[in-house]
Amino acid sequence: MHRRLIVPSALAASLLLAIPASAASFTPGAPGIGDSYYPASGNGGYDVSHYDLRLKYQPATDLLEGTATILATTRQDLSRFNLDLGLKVSEIRVNGRLAKFTASGDHELEVTPASPLAKGTPVSVVVRYAGKPSEFKIDGWSAWARTPDGGVAAQEPDSAVWWFPSNDHPLDKATFDVSVLVPDGHQAISNGVLQSQSSKLGWTRYNWRSNKPQATYLATLAVGRFDITTDKTANGLPVLNAYSKDLGDNAGAARASIERTTEVAEWLESVFGPYPFNSLGGYVPNVTSGFALETQTRPFYSPRQFANGANVSVVVHELAHQWYGDSVSVKDWKDIWVNEGFARYSQWLWSEKEGEGTAQELADYVYATRAADDPFWTVKPGDPGADNQFHIAVYDRGALALQALRNEVGDETFFAILKGWLQENAYGNAHVSDFVTYAERVSGKQLAGLFDTWLYQPSKPAAPSATAAGLSAPAAAPSSRSAAKPAKPAQPKSWKKIAETNTIHENEAPGGHAGH
Repeated sequence: MHRRLIVPSALAASLLLAIPASAASFTPGAPGIGDSYYPASGNGGYDVSHYDLRLKYQPATDLLEGTATILATTRQDLSRFNLDLGLKVSEIRVNGRLAKFTASGDHELEVTPASPLAKGTPVSVVVRYAGKPSEFKIDGWSAWARTPDGGVAAQEPDSAVWWFPSNDHPLDKATFDVSVLVPDGHQAISNGVLQSQSSKLGWTRYNWRSNKPQATYLATLAVGRFDITTDKTANGLPVLNAYSKDLGDNAGAARASIERTTEVAEWLESVFGPYPFNSLGGYVPNVTSGFALETQTRPFYSPRQFANGANVSVVVHELAHQWYGDSVSVKDWKDIWVNEGFARYSQWLWSEKEGEGTAQELADYVYATRAADDPFWTVKPGDPGADNQFHIAVYDRGALALQALRNEVGDETFFAILKGWLQENAYGNAHVSDFVTYAERVSGKQLAGLFDTWLYQPSKPAAPSATAAGLSAPAAAPSSRSAAKPAKPAQPKSWKKIAETNTIHENEAPGGHAGH
């Protein structure tokens, strides 16, 4: 992810736009959705229900041409509204009529429909646009990766502005149809199920459908030359994995990992409940980055994730996000623990299942090997701050909190909480506090203190708290030189493979990191 604070559009100038007297009660939608970390991300005044994207991409020149049809409903009497897009727009129509528009800020489109829109009105917005995504940059940075044979859009917390207009925040989820025309010999990979493909006059069109609510940053597009494998799960769910033909020495390890997607997903169903979407899979384009991302139904993996051999742990992490992060998403980016703490803990549970170290042993190891003065403990997973949104503490401290919860309420209640929370909040959004409230309701215990200790205190929990949470704590200082020092827990066998996935936070983007 490239962490950034976008400069809000110039409200002072835009509010001077004349509004007809008959529409005096109509006001512009907010240029931001109100996120505490990224206040200018997303937009106010409307909810999107569906995106229909019809695209044409030329790998040789990086030219992307698009027509986006956005179906939405107004949430206020709306005189004007914003969309997020960085490419050049040639025409916008609202409910079939030409609309005025102007670009502002880093990627804001201010759209003024021919007539004001009353609250609760269904709206169709058609945007025609074109450009070279790799040439659009914010603070010198791009979420679009050019490859030798195409291009890829996959980043967190945003990548949509590089390839389609949207309300770019997880609070406004929608379903997607993505139709992409590419030269014969190339494939276009996106989310969901491949509905059809057809070729004509040297071009092939791929039609993808993601039929459950999806956050805009979880929408992905990859164009290139891929080897594709397909299958179906025991329940008939389509599985599609795609591997660049140019992965070099990492090709075998990538396949050996990602071809276990079905197995991992079936195991995760036993932990979290039924898989929430209409397809499974993953893809590995020939990018130079080192991160992975939970793009819905089809996670993105960088080849470097497999530089040291196969690593199923990263597949576990990204697939766990299909439940925690994709089905139940953050309400605000400060709630990132709702995504990352659970995905990391899933890696610990996989280790437990594989007999390579229990979650308890991994928790004890993290606690014992991080000294009290380690900056790791100053990051608060429940609200880490924009600069630390993808800090390792969000992952490992976040997982420690879940192990403390498990020890407090017992296995039966703990796993009931994990499943029930997902059922109650499926396809929605949640705050960290919502999970705490739910866990208290199901367990019948007061848990606010436990979560405060492990998620919100900027210090290492003291020995009594750690012992109460079932974690190994350092013994008191020896009273004499002859007293033995406490032994550190042995490193669990799975630790190195889990630690290798830490690099999925890392990216070469200036001033930021990629999240996963």
